[in-house]
Parts: sequence; C-alpha cells; structure tokens
Amino acid sequence: MALHSNFRAKPGCSLDASGRGVGAGLIFLRQEDEMSESLMVSYEVEGVVAVITVNNPPVNALTPEMRGSIIDAVAHANADPAVAAIVLIGGGQNFIAGADIRRFGKARTITTRMSAAALDASAKPTVAAIHGYALGGGLEHALACHYRIALPTAKLGLPEVALGLIPGGGGTQRLPRLVGAAVATDLLVSSRHVHAAEALKIGLISQIVPGTQSQELRDAAVSYAKAVAHAQPQRVRDLVLEPMDATTMDVLQAARREAAKKSPHNKAPQYAIDCIEAAFSLPFDEALEVESRLFSELEGSDVAKALRYAFFAEREAAKVPDAPPGFKPVEVRSAAVIGAGTMGAGIAICFADAGIVVKLLEASAEALDRGLQRIRDIYAVKVKRGRMTVEEMDACLQFVQPVSHYEEIGDCDVVVEAVFERIDLKKDVFTKLDAVMKPGALLLTNSSAIDINVMANMTSRPQYVAGAHFFAPANAMKLCEIVKGDQTSIETVVRAMKMGRDLKKVCAVSGTCDGFAANRSRAPLVTEMMLLLEEGARPEQIDRVMVEFGYPMGPFAVSDLSGLDVSYDTRKRRAAADPQYRKLHVPDRMVELGRKGQKNGAGWYRYEEGGRTPRHDEEVMRIIATVAHELGTPQRTFTDSEILKRLLFASINEACKILDEGKAYRASDIDVMWLYGFGFPRHRGGLLYWADTIGAKEIHLQVQQWHEQYGRRWTPSPLLSKAANEGLSLRELKSVI
Repeated sequence: MALHSNFRAKPGCSLDASGRGVGAGLIFLRQEDEMSESLMVSYEVEGVVAVITVNNPPVNALTPEMRGSIIDAVAHANADPAVAAIVLIGGGQNFIAGADIRRFGKARTITTRMSAAALDASAKPTVAAIHGYALGGGLEHALACHYRIALPTAKLGLPEVALGLIPGGGGTQRLPRLVGAAVATDLLVSSRHVHAAEALKIGLISQIVPGTQSQELRDAAVSYAKAVAHAQPQRVRDLVLEPMDATTMDVLQAARREAAKKSPHNKAPQYAIDCIEAAFSLPFDEALEVESRLFSELEGSDVAKALRYAFFAEREAAKVPDAPPGFKPVEVRSAAVIGAGTMGAGIAICFADAGIVVKLLEASAEALDRGLQRIRDIYAVKVKRGRMTVEEMDACLQFVQPVSHYEEIGDCDVVVEAVFERIDLKKDVFTKLDAVMKPGALLLTNSSAIDINVMANMTSRPQYVAGAHFFAPANAMKLCEIVKGDQTSIETVVRAMKMGRDLKKVCAVSGTCDGFAANRSRAPLVTEMMLLLEEGARPEQIDRVMVEFGYPMGPFAVSDLSGLDVSYDTRKRRAAADPQYRKLHVPDRMVELGRKGQKNGAGWYRYEEGGRTPRHDEEVMRIIATVAHELGTPQRTFTDSEILKRLLFASINEACKILDEGKAYRASDIDVMWLYGFGFPRHRGGLLYWADTIGAKEIHLQVQQWHEQYGRRWTPSPLLSKAANEGLSLRELKSVI
C-alpha cells in the first residue's frame, strides 16, 4: 500500500487497515534516494501519538530526502484520524546535528524552511524530543515544533555564523520570539551551544526529562504528546514580540561593533542581527523572506566556501589514514610533564582542565615552585575575568601534583617532556624516562623543531616516542602537532592524537624533520620578512599588510609578544648544521643588543612600562640600516602586493616540498596547522586553500622568477611544478608519512 506518490513502505513492514504501521512501523524513503538505507525517516504510531524518527548515522545530518520524508510523515499523521499528536525524535545518539554541510552551495529541491514549516503548520501538536545535539537545521526543526523537551545532556545551538552563514529555516525568526533579542543575538553571533539546563532557563525548551537513555526520552515524549494532544498548538511564530526598547537596541548595536571588530570579513554576524531586527519590525512571513534572501547571498560567498573548507579540513586532520583497522586507543588517565616553565605549566593546565591527574617534575624545588605559582596565576586570571569560579579553579589545581624524582612518575600513561629547546637536555631527559616509565607508556616531546629520532634513539622503546608539539601558550592555543619519528608505531600516533583531542586540542600529524610540518612551512615566511627589512621594507608596513590580509596581529608584533630570543638558538643551530644557511642578521643583531620584545619593553617596537601597545622606535630603523650597510644590500621601496606574495608564496612552496617528502598526510592538514597555530585568516580557508584562489601556475611562475633572482631558497618544489603543469588543486594534494 503506497502512502504517498513519493514514498514506498520498506519491505518487511506491515500495515493495519488504516494504513498505520504495525510493529517496526513504516520506513519512508524518497523515491529519488530509495536505495540509500542510511537516509531514512521512520514512522510509527504508539497509541494516539505518531512518532517520526530520523536516522542518518552518526549525527542525523539532514538531507533533502530526509526533509521530504518529514514533510510527508507529518501530512500522513495529520490525515490519520486516530493520531492526535506527533513526536519528532532522532535515532542513535543525537536529535539532528544540523544539515549536511557538503550540500551547501548546491541546488536543493526541499529546504529546511519547508520541512520546518510543515511541523509548524501541523494541526496536531508536534513535540521535539531532543537528545545529543540539536544544531543548525536540527534546532530549527525543534523550534518549528510546538513543544520541546530534552534530556539533561542535550546540547542546542545555531552555529551557522561560524560557517559564514545564517540559519535559513526560520531560526532567526523563531529564536528571538522564544528567548528575546539579546539572548538570540548572543546565541546566533557567538555560534555557541547551550546545555539543556541553560536552554530551559532561557525558554528554549519546555521541559527537561530525567534520565540518560533515548528510550526514556521517547517514552516521556509520547506521554507529553498525549497530555497536549487536544490543546491548541503553541506555534512559536504566533508569539507576539514587544517593540525593542532602548536597552535592547543598545545590546544589538554593541553586538554589531564587536562582530565588526572580531570578524570584519564575515558578513554573517551582521546579517544575523539584521534578521533579529526584522523579527521585531516585520510580520513573520515577511521577516522570513529577509532571512531567506540573506541566507542565499551568504551561501555562495567566497567567505562561506572558505569557512566550510576549514570546517572539513579540521575533521579530516583528525583521521590517521594508516591506522590499524579496528584499533581503539585507550584513554590517558594519568600524565606527567617534565619542566614547569611557560610551556610545561601550560601543558599541565591542559591535563588538569581535562580532569586528568598530572605530575609536574622540575630540576629544582625552586623551579618547581615557580611553575606551580605560574599555574595558580593563570587560573587566577580566569577567575578574575569570570571564565571560571574559585571552586572550579580549586578543583583543577587538585589535579596538578608536584613531584621531585623521576621514579614518582613511572606509572603514568603518558609523559610530555617540555624542557628548554636544547638537544643535550632532551637527550638526558629521555634517557631517564626510559629507565623509569612503565611498559607501553607514551614518551612525548614538546619540541618545536628537533628531530624526534634524536630523543627516540636514547630509549630502548623508540616505537613509543613521538612529538606532541603544543603551541604557545599551551593552555590557550588549540593546535597540537603530533609528530611521527622513523620508528614511531602508528598505534602510538593514534594514541597521541586521541590524547590531544581529549585535551580539546585540534590535532594534525607531521613526519619528523627540522621544524616539523607547521614551523617548517612557516619558516620561509619569517626568512622573507627579515630579508625584506635588509632590502628596505619597514616592520610597520609588513605588519600592516598582513593585518589587512586578515591576521589579528602582524608578524613583528607577534614576534615581540613571544620574544625575539625564542628562535635565536634555533637559527644558530641551523647555521652550524648548514654552511649555506642564509643567516638572518637583523633579528640576530636585535637579540644581541638585548632587544627581546614585550618582556623587556624593546623589540621590533617600543613598549611603555606595563603597556602592550607597539610604538615606532627609530633605534630599530638605525639597527636595520646598519646591518644593510654592512651587507652592502641596496635599499628600495616595496608594494603591499609584493610583500604579501614574498611572505606567503615562500611558505606555499615549502608546504609543497613537505608534501612531496611525505612529511604530512594532506595539504588540508597544513592548512589546519596554519589556521590554529599561526592565526591564518579563517575566512581565507588556509594557506593552500588561498593558494588555489590564485592558482598554482601563477604562483609557480613567480617562484621561478624569485629563484633566478634570489637563489637556492626559492628553488621550486617538484610538487608545485607538477601542480602548475597539470592544473592540480594544491589544497587537495596528499602524501604518505
């Protein structure tokens, strides 16, 4: 028996005389996708309640076929006189975690707006039963239902702005009607998720259902639906909004200013606020047209495309292609950190924040005390800024345990070495770790450049040695580069990746080489910016060019922040190892003259006592002029375009060399490293994504020209040459580590 011209009953399902499902119920499959068993919507009747269950593992991402199934399932329920109410619920672990992002930018016959409208217009009450994630289009479907209930662990949000979009299924109109303009603005512009408790408090849901299991939620939803079965549906669209008062208007204007400051290249936050204002000034359907028009404009924009790419690149970076099938890494339950300096303290905080006991070891009691105080100070700042309570701080500090001897850390699941970046120190640490750590423990180094094999060769178990390169400050930066040595087992890589994710880091894998994939790919940018100084460019111009490109700070301002002396020893090591190494005379001279950056008030810029505002310093210009005169380097002026290309083309060429040598799995992994490690503008997708907007052919031609002009450091990558000659996409290049 056909229920609708576009549907069929899945074989094996039976119908009763009225066409209602019996037993397992009906499975609705769109005809245009009827062979795809993963895209389905099932329909059952329990008493007088129709239960519509969406099933698209693992997160129930919406597809046009699923939306169509929801529309017809709602119509079928409304046509059945025995059905008095409808429940919409997700199968598996989630309600609906949004639309299938891969389909953005493509033509859709059935939209979220249409399926949400079907739920909204139902003459019979509709109840959204939420567990797991209800995000984006998922939450829009819930908002279109007349009632919303959730398990305590549910998470709800409209994260579209982070992808350069706004909700397109009525979310910008229904949300402010439920929670008010100020809260709606916060949720839309921040893209943050809210837990069920907050959702109940702000009026986003009607009730929290005690329990943890989806079956408990389903039972409660059916009971709830029966209770409201004969009530007038409470449509969110019908809620009357009071005109915005001056306070609310001030909140929206403040949100506009903040969005313009934080995301000047992303129109989505401003458009989201436009839609909220439309909700207060236009009838619902007219405001919905505003949302639809602005959504369509954003969906095909370059910014939205770049942000979608970055979203998928991050998730792809988490995958280890050569991981053993079925291998499931165990959780890290105890950790140790060697070194309580800036990096060691930050890494210890990462473990403490994750609720993992971490033992902190230093060479002396005094150094250990300084490290513990550093940790307390970092937490105290969080408390002062309202990011955590005193009780939460005290709970985190309990996870940090100071120890005095290597023997005290032997039973830890993982140890992270974070001593100063000197090979002799690291060799000594790994010799001691090999003697005390239990079998199978991960032995990780936080080195930012030194060959992993150097440390691995100091142990009898090199298969368990890998890099865990946290970016500074470790407690704040999201990137953790997992580095595979020549003898590192793939199981160790997978375990280290899981550890990083458990610490809420974005992780990507690199093969071992000088600087690994991240720092090695950025090193040419640093080289070129320093050589540009010798040739006549000014730090202020270079910083301005990069800020206008989209960086939050210019590279010289960043250097002042991290300290000019940080990379000094690395340059000396590289110069000693390579007779042809092009020394960077200007930054070396700056360090040798005692200019270390913000830490002592004098770096590439001058800083007033206690201040962080960079100010022009003529002394820097005199140092640069002196070095240029000593080298006999002629001075000239540079266009902004030439500066941008000198910096980024050098790194694009190096990234291609890294891929060609098999030191990264994917070009997109390098993009992730730049996004999270170096602040590359997210609206530009990533270094190699941006390169594709120019084209490998044009970049290769410029690299060849600079190779002829500047010599060895501009030698074109074979992979870049291949991409230019064959018209390949740089961001899609892959290799094997």
